[in-house]
Amino acid sequence: MRTVPANDLLEFAKAVLIRLGVPEEDARIVSDVLIQADLRGIDSHGIARLRRYVKGLKEGYIKPEAEIKIIRETPVTATLDGGAGLGQVISVKAMELAIKKARENFLGFVAVRNTNHFGIAGYYSMMALKEGMIGISTTNSEVCIVPTFGARAMLGTNPISIAVPTLKERPFVLDMATSTVPVGKIEVYDRLGKSLPEGWAVDEYGESARDPARVIENVYGHKGGGLLPLGGLEEESGGHKGYGLALVVEIFSALLPGALYSELVYPFDEERRPLPPNIGHFFGAMRIDAFREPEEFRKDMDDLLRRLKNSPKRRGKERIYIHGEKEMEMVRLREKEGIPLLDRVVRDLKDIARDLGIAPP
Repeated sequence: MRTVPANDLLEFAKAVLIRLGVPEEDARIVSDVLIQADLRGIDSHGIARLRRYVKGLKEGYIKPEAEIKIIRETPVTATLDGGAGLGQVISVKAMELAIKKARENFLGFVAVRNTNHFGIAGYYSMMALKEGMIGISTTNSEVCIVPTFGARAMLGTNPISIAVPTLKERPFVLDMATSTVPVGKIEVYDRLGKSLPEGWAVDEYGESARDPARVIENVYGHKGGGLLPLGGLEEESGGHKGYGLALVVEIFSALLPGALYSELVYPFDEERRPLPPNIGHFFGAMRIDAFREPEEFRKDMDDLLRRLKNSPKRRGKERIYIHGEKEMEMVRLREKEGIPLLDRVVRDLKDIARDLGIAPP
């Protein structure tokens, strides 16, 4: 492990993206999303993902300066075309538009097509908190999840995030994949050389898989198998519910805006060169005063969260957490102490720096 100050990593990521032709403000947005993931302890979506964007920009399926177009618009909705650009850039602009519409008309929903991976879903839902609104963010992604009773990945990890403001308590921030774990966590286990727990993934025969390298090879090589939906292998453990949630996210994120879906995402040309993935996102912002007095709502949110946290604990446990609390506490710690990076990530960042002729962090 090596610990690096968050700002050093942010400036490095920004310099890398600028060197690859990304405008400075867009590079700042992407870098901020990456570092906020690391600060919140979501290491699978942090600076370790920089290589993914470097590869996409070099190979041309991520456009450094994308032309964003409004395809359809009403007072409370819009559909945007991301121009095959960086997902973080179009996502920030889409969420800003959703918030603007909500500010003017109480509700705002924006769907996006023809875009790329956008990082952590919570980054965008939390943008609404600054306006005292409820925020929603979802995206489809490269297929990783095997449907219940299936043996081949057909849906992405399809995360969903909902952020809700409070009065004095920390805001509620749900940010979760609809798989048992995100594929990034499988990659972390692979980096650490650890076996996967039972119930996280299956092989090409639909049987439990413990080797993270094999799961990654199968998923990205489209050889069969993949991650299990939230709930696990069978209906008895609720796997069909996670499968249903993943499918809902696919519908909202891909079918509503007209993006690609299921196995169609991340296509290749006839010579097996990657084409723009054309995944989709969905964002929402809601003013609380569309439903009731915001002050009363926030007081009730505080009361609800306190009741949960003060309820009886399981034997041996000292605390009940509210979604987002662990991440907010991690932000405070890592802002002070820096972001820990695995040796493999450090080597990767040094390789990127050497390749582009810039100083490593």
